[in-house]
Amino acid sequence: MSNRTLIRGGLVLTAADETHADVLVEDGRVAALAAHGSTAAESWTADRTIDATGKYVIPGGVDAHTHMELPFGGTFASDTFETGTRAAAWGGTTTIVDFAVQTKGQTLREGLDAWYAKADGNCAIDYGFHMILSDVNESSLKEMDLLVEEGVTSFKLFMAYPGVFYSDDGQILRAMQRGTANGGLIMMHAENGIAIDVLVEQALARGETDPRYHGEVRKVLLEAEATHRAVQLARVAGAPLYVVHVSAEEAVAELAAARDKGLPVFGETCPQYLFLSTDNLAEPDFEGAKYVCSTPLRPKEHQAALWRGLRTDDLQVVSTDHCPFCFSGQKDLGRGDFSKIPNGLPGVENRMDLLHQAVIDGHISRRRWIEIACAAPARMFGLYPKKGTIAPGADADIVVYDPHAEQVLSAETHHMNVDYSAYEGKRITGRVETVLSRGEVVVDGREFTGRVGHGVFTPRSTCQYLN
Repeated sequence: MSNRTLIRGGLVLTAADETHADVLVEDGRVAALAAHGSTAAESWTADRTIDATGKYVIPGGVDAHTHMELPFGGTFASDTFETGTRAAAWGGTTTIVDFAVQTKGQTLREGLDAWYAKADGNCAIDYGFHMILSDVNESSLKEMDLLVEEGVTSFKLFMAYPGVFYSDDGQILRAMQRGTANGGLIMMHAENGIAIDVLVEQALARGETDPRYHGEVRKVLLEAEATHRAVQLARVAGAPLYVVHVSAEEAVAELAAARDKGLPVFGETCPQYLFLSTDNLAEPDFEGAKYVCSTPLRPKEHQAALWRGLRTDDLQVVSTDHCPFCFSGQKDLGRGDFSKIPNGLPGVENRMDLLHQAVIDGHISRRRWIEIACAAPARMFGLYPKKGTIAPGADADIVVYDPHAEQVLSAETHHMNVDYSAYEGKRITGRVETVLSRGEVVVDGREFTGRVGHGVFTPRSTCQYLN
């Protein structure tokens, strides 16, 4: 027996257009769209009708950068796959791509299987994986080919964190060459970690231990230098490159210069770099620790360059890098030594709303909101048009969004498993009302009706910007 839902009377927004249309959902997929009031739409019958009059009907968000349960500095990110995917659904995100981690001395398969075990049966929405490579050698390079076949088609390397995730330029080049051969996309954490470690040591020796020094030692120039180097290595390898969490104007300039040459170079930024700054890192009484992440928050003047990059398509994607640690008991580990503060911010629940606020504020258009939050990440990581749009045959991952509702972001009301909000007290116009994941209503008029285990692993094809 088929299960039909009709979403009626809303303004359907995709990256390509805006239409007043009704959407018919059948058996977990979009069955049809028709102009509201048309003969076709009027003839549809359904088991359930959702009234979207005066609301937007948008594709579910695709957050291509999350870290649920990530081990870091002797602790773990505070959101599990269960709590994190539930919070994502509350915020209008219906697909996450998380990072499976290969630890040094381990095979890629062991790392990936460990992440399957954490996620399988525990997710409220669909999920995929990228693979973090921390031990590039002959056998791990061969394993990359097998992962691509399995639908894990992107691989993250780090120019930062010596002794943990760091790869040298030779290892990076080899991985890029392998990606060129197997179609995998290399994702880069572009910061010169070797130089940063020297500056960290010197700062601590001077007694500069507060959270704000985290931002001061991880210099803009060391992000720009690493971005430049990553681009050149990718050119040598003939490989595409995706630079994660771009935070600095000078790094955007490196990406823009590469793209102006027609190179397949892509960039992602995150809400924290668009809305927060070093002013937050400098908050007194160790409160700045809440905002410690890497790349770090930058001075406010960098925000304009990031917004401009999003408008000009020098940056294509906004992801969260969601990696929450509680202020009490986790961020505390770095009292007296900023280098021991677990790096990461909560944000998986806030991204769609913050970017809608950017529409209200005039930074981006409505369609660009959908592009950077839904369509571009889906295309970048081989999920389109199954995810990231509303079109016949697509998964019915759909959000009914009230563009006029007002809300105040707060730890009191969010659903992430963390004891603070990075946006505490921020007023937002726009709010998620109802969320469908593969046709199943998981948030129903501001009530969670989803279930753990509904979300399934979603294999991905290779980057669709390169086909």
